[in-house]
This record gives sequence, C-alpha cells and structure tokens, in this order.
Amino acid sequence: MSSHREAPEISKDPVADSTDLYAWVDTPGTVTIIANYVPLQAPAGGPNFYEFGDDVVYDINIDHTGGGYPSAIYRFRFTTIITNPNTFLYNTGPITSLTSNTWNRRQVYTVSRIEGGNETVLGSNLPCPPCNIGPRSTPDYVGLAQAAVAALPTGEKVFAGQRADPFWVDLGSIFDLGALRPVQNLHLIPLAATNGVNPLATSNVHSIAMQVPMGRVTATGGAPHDASSRNAVIGVWTSASRQKVRIEDGGESVGVGPHHQASRLGNPLFNEVIVPMALKDRWNHVFPAFDGYFAKFVAQPELAGLLPVLYPGVFPNLAAYKKPRADLEAILLTGIPSGVIAGFQNFTGTTPADMLRLNVAIPPSANPNPLGLVGGDAAGFPNGRRLTDNVVSIELLAVAGATIPLVDKSFTPDGAVTKGLVMDGSKPGANATQTAFPYIGPPYDGFDNPSPS
Repeated sequence: MSSHREAPEISKDPVADSTDLYAWVDTPGTVTIIANYVPLQAPAGGPNFYEFGDDVVYDINIDHTGGGYPSAIYRFRFTTIITNPNTFLYNTGPITSLTSNTWNRRQVYTVSRIEGGNETVLGSNLPCPPCNIGPRSTPDYVGLAQAAVAALPTGEKVFAGQRADPFWVDLGSIFDLGALRPVQNLHLIPLAATNGVNPLATSNVHSIAMQVPMGRVTATGGAPHDASSRNAVIGVWTSASRQKVRIEDGGESVGVGPHHQASRLGNPLFNEVIVPMALKDRWNHVFPAFDGYFAKFVAQPELAGLLPVLYPGVFPNLAAYKKPRADLEAILLTGIPSGVIAGFQNFTGTTPADMLRLNVAIPPSANPNPLGLVGGDAAGFPNGRRLTDNVVSIELLAVAGATIPLVDKSFTPDGAVTKGLVMDGSKPGANATQTAFPYIGPPYDGFDNPSPS
C-alpha cells in the first residue's frame, strides 16, 4: 500500500499514520492536495468509530526552494467534543445535520499556515462530518459531508473527515512472496492466473483535503505559466507529529514537551518498498532534506533484483546493469530535469529529497491516462499524483527497468514489463472518487458493509 502500516512503529499508531498523499492541478489557478490518515478502517468499526487524534498535529508541507524543508506548512489540530457523557452510543438517533443533538461524539479543527516562522490561524472550530454509520444513523451522508466543506478567507477550500479509501492494490497477493495474480502462473511458485483483488474496495480512511490558490504554494506568489521554469515546480509531503512524552494517568493521556514527527509521506511506496526494514522508523522521523542517507537504496533497489527471480523471463534481469539507477533517483529524489522527456520537467534541484513534485504550469489532461507520465500523460504521476493514477503499476514498471532508457539510451529492457503487461490486476473501489471537492468518494457505511470491527 502507499504508506499504510509501512513501518513497524507507525503500524502500532494508525491515528498518526500518513497513508496516502495526492497533489494535482484540477482547475485553472488552483492545486488540490489530499492527505489521508488512519488506514484500513472497517466500516462497521463501532461503537468507537474512527477519528483524528486530538494529540496529533497534522501537517501538509510545501517546499518551493528544493531544499527538502517546508517553505510553508498548513497545520491541522483537532478537538473531540462529547455532548452527552451519560451514554455509550456514538449517536442516539439520526444525525441529520452537523449540529444534531443526537450526535454524541464529534470533532472540530483549527487550520493554520506557518511561513517564515510565523503561524497564522486561517479557520477555527471547523466541523468534521460524522463517520458513515448506516442508513438509520446517517441517512443523508452526502449532505452531511458537503456541509463540512469550508471556504477560508484566504482563498483555500478545506475538508477533514472520513472518506472511502481511493487507493487500490492487491495486498494479499503482493505480500505473499510478490505474487501478481494476472501472471502468477509464471511465478517461481506458480498458481493459476486470475484477476487481482482489492481488499481496500470497502475500506475507509480519514482525509484532509485542500484546494489552494497557486499563489499560496509557489515561490512567486502567482500562477506560473511557463512549465520549463523552476518556479513552476513545488514539492509536497505530509506528516504527523506527537509530543515527545505522553503520560497516561487514570485513563487520561497528557502530552508533554515539543512535538516530534511520527510519520511522513511524499512519493507513494517509498518507505514501503525502497527503505530496508531496519531503517523504516528512522525515515519516518526525519525531514526530506536528510534523504541523501537513503539514496543508495533508490540507486540499487532490492525489489529490482527480486522480480526477475520470482518471474523468470517476465521481468528484465538487471544483474548485469551495474550503474546506479539514475532514472529512479530522478523520479523519486530530485525530480526529472529538462531534456530527459521532451517538453517536461519537475526538477527541484540536486538535493535528494522524497517529495511529491508537481509542475503546476502543466494543465489538467483532457484524457487522463492512469499510467501518468509513463503512459504519456504529463499531468499524472510522478508529476504530482491524481486519485486515478495507478501508482502500483507505474512504480512496478519503473523499478523493473522500464524507465532506464530515459537516462541511458544504451539499455533496452527485455521481458513483458516493457509492454506494460505486468500489473497486479486490482481495481479501485466503487466509491473511490467523485467529481466535486473533496473528490474522494463518501465512506462505506457499516450497515451495508458489515466487515468485522
């Protein structure tokens, strides 16, 4: 998965787990950024339904200098309110509005912007919608969620609350010795080929979504029109932090001391499949500016050596290719310089940093290709990331060697991977996306999706 339970320690702390990050240009002059947390939510997860952490600081970080440090931060802090202390129920009747007196446990949040060391509150006491309980408790969930979309005085549009998980991947297959069901008959341990399965198809997450005027995220304070300009490129990552010391006393939890980063996420799958197990927790605690330490794992990724062993003749055997993977270093750590792909660049400089890089001067595609840049669509991953980008297939193709010829014309990868045939075969969930902000579809309810809690 993109970053769901990707490191040992954060797998024990789902409320602070940065699970997915998306950033793309959706309308002229604006950038949409979505940060997901609290992964693998079972829709029927009552009676204590999922929520953001009151003791967690959630940040969306923007870098327009290329140094791997935030130039601006959008910070979200949440507060839980219990309206009826004498019931064990989340709600005592239908929740028909965000102020229904039948809704017992609700959350509000404050959003601020930090720039140049100064923090400015942009909105406070903003409501989250409830979780989607079922047709009796939340009969008009779409209306409740829409009522929770807030327009800030500074031009941003924000939403924070439960949504359907839009990511898709065949988890049960991939982590069973790297099996890809559509071609598992060719696996080192073969089984009959079949379609991929998406276990997230009825799973929920908690999303923080922002639609931001371009001038609020670029170095120039405006909307760049020249895609070849360095000022058109921004780096984005999300993070979650807790205070360094937490004291448990009589059922109460008190945080003490400065905040310390517990998780982060830039490019999908970076910590998941690039960083070795022993260093995953360390990676979560540092800024992207320190990612030079992890660059050697990008230059020689373990997965690139495993694929041809598991699938002889399907994936290119890169054993004889001794050069560092300059293609992956560009895609994941520096952005792609001008001249590598005609008419495209999202280069942020030579500092290696895992950030989701977006060239905001490249307009939305009229016909989006789920393979993004690999499929000839410059508006898609790794130029930002849209909800419909098939990042598992894109990164599988790249790690296997399909992108080496971009930087090394002397190399021609062999095998079916060069034709884009090897994918996990899973599909997005039915509620994955919608056409209006916050763009992720409404969460699956517990009554109609009674998975174990």
